[in-house]
Amino acid sequence: MSGYKKYSEALKEKYGEKVYKLPININVSCPNRDGKIGTLGCIFCGEMGAGFESLSNSLSVKDQLEQNMKYIGKKYGANKFIAFFQNYTNTYMSAPKLKAYAKEACLENIVEICFSTRPDCITENHLKVLKELQAERKINISIELGLQTANYKTLKIIKRGHGLAEFINCVNLVHSYGFPVCAHVIADLPWDDEEDVRETARILSSLKVEGVKLHSLYIVKNTPCAKMYQEGILKLLTKEDYINRAILFIRNLHRECAVERIIGRAPQDDTLIANFNTGWWKIKEEIEEIMDRENYSQGDLLKLDVF
Repeated sequence: MSGYKKYSEALKEKYGEKVYKLPININVSCPNRDGKIGTLGCIFCGEMGAGFESLSNSLSVKDQLEQNMKYIGKKYGANKFIAFFQNYTNTYMSAPKLKAYAKEACLENIVEICFSTRPDCITENHLKVLKELQAERKINISIELGLQTANYKTLKIIKRGHGLAEFINCVNLVHSYGFPVCAHVIADLPWDDEEDVRETARILSSLKVEGVKLHSLYIVKNTPCAKMYQEGILKLLTKEDYINRAILFIRNLHRECAVERIIGRAPQDDTLIANFNTGWWKIKEEIEEIMDRENYSQGDLLKLDVF
């Protein structure tokens, strides 16, 4: 059977109905911005981080969730939601403060709390307080980790500030507390080749991550990437390259991993170029059409003894 495991379907299977993620924006920074590791962040990361669809962090967690629940619930007929701490590095704080934020998100109809963070910013203390909260409030907790690529040389070029080893260590640590992990991957980094894409999928498969978010390299204004692009130093791959790499990635990804997104979205006003000036949904449809036509399926190229 062709295709891939869609996150929306995995959520429906888990919770018995449609579930939507609601972004939360809190006043938090990143060690790659505040000087601990670096000051400019990853070369592709804009001043707004990843939270362009979020409400202002001047609103409380409760207020952000209630506003979003009202809007999303009415628009999509949803009754269950995931509170998604999205922007910047959401575990870059003390464990008690993290627990306090998570507690504030424990509202009616919130079935899960998800924290997006870096693999070098989670400690045992963070995981212990989240485990305590999970037991106290009977709520699911999940973790999203930025990786982007398994190529350690590319990780240095894009100035991630950590290597592959930190990511592997973090996934194992999070899994030891029983929390699922979703990894973020940029499929068309120009410093990677197809073998890097394949190996990234294979490593995520060997770690048995539960989810993955794929996106293309889009150029956000006023970033080191933008400067490199404008000076002609950075050459982007083509839409066809991205589609081929995304399919290759999925075909080397273990079948139980939910694909949360196969192509990302970016605000037009904040980017020089995003998704090859093509609608994200068109690229998604093209990927799915090729997979159906060629009878490709998630994991059909994966050859690991553990699976």
